[in-house]
Amino acid sequence: MSENGGFLMVGAIIGDIVGSVYEWDNLKSKDFFFLTPKCFFTDDSIMTIAIAVALLKSRKDPELLKTMLVPLMQQIGRPYPRSGYGGHFYEWMYHDDPKPYNSLGNGAGMRVSAVGRVASSIEEVKLLSKLVTEVTHNHPEGLRAAEAIAMCTFLAYQGKSKEDIRTYVQDHYYPLEFTLDEIRPFYTYDVTAPGSTPEAIVAFLESTDYEDAIRNAISIGGDSDTIAAMTGAIAEAYYGIPKSIKSKGLKYLTPTLYRYVVEFESKYPGKIVK
Repeated sequence: MSENGGFLMVGAIIGDIVGSVYEWDNLKSKDFFFLTPKCFFTDDSIMTIAIAVALLKSRKDPELLKTMLVPLMQQIGRPYPRSGYGGHFYEWMYHDDPKPYNSLGNGAGMRVSAVGRVASSIEEVKLLSKLVTEVTHNHPEGLRAAEAIAMCTFLAYQGKSKEDIRTYVQDHYYPLEFTLDEIRPFYTYDVTAPGSTPEAIVAFLESTDYEDAIRNAISIGGDSDTIAAMTGAIAEAYYGIPKSIKSKGLKYLTPTLYRYVVEFESKYPGKIVK
């Protein structure tokens, strides 16, 4: 695997930013401009950062995490009301006493990449993934998607092979008996977890490096920013991110969001940048 570096949530953030301009203007090709002036971060990046901050500040303590998580998600998320929050999540974000709303949306999987970095075991991945997901996406399919992405990220970071990751996903989460070429012609916009999470994982499995993984994810169309965020999380853990892509991608964040990323990296550094 590459020694190019990353923060292990930047992979998701850059996937989101690259995909931002293609969500409503779908492509069916890997030939596109990667990071353009029109790109922007969305709710995927904001909530990825919020979960990372909560894990950092709680020091992974389950009871402390339960106490801190929702206030931090709202604190970090509320300044960006036009970032693409779904209708139910928007209500949750600005409610004084937010409750889970049984969502099976793919927002569950797009925000959990930091779990794969901070967890020290498979059991801890499962616990932390559940805790950071069930505050909104407490539907079984939402919980499944979040755990699948967190687990793929964890396994990739631990140095497991793509075949190991594929096998684990197929044994515990989803069948992956398809290729991107097979689904690309007819794959359509699907914001459900089971309708986009397996596709994101296969986009990683078929890739040759981080950039290629993101291009795979966007090339099938659909909910491009979220699929690319999920793919990017795993791809970063496996390959790392080239320094040029990382430095350019982080410039799209606000200074506040960037500081949160740096704060997380100070405790959980990414791979060494050459």
